[in-house]
Amino acid sequence: MTRTIAQRELRNDNAKVMEAVAAGETFVVTRNGEPVAELRPLRPGRRTFVSREEVAALATVGLRIDPHQFRADLDRAIDQDL
Repeated sequence: MTRTIAQRELRNDNAKVMEAVAAGETFVVTRNGEPVAELRPLRPGRRTFVSREEVAALATVGLRIDPHQFRADLDRAIDQDL
């Protein structure tokens, strides 16, 4: 669930907002009514870096990728509204 919160509200209710984020909620922070940031929980165990060695090892295996399934997986994983 995504909620919108003004920067002033975030500053005044910081502890309450952080509890909500820890519980899984996402907030879009606004300044003067314009979105400026997104505050969301981190996904535990999600890797953000793959080493060069891992990529090279996968390339040598000859891994076959179904392009349609790959696109569907990307569409599910990436928020297209950003």
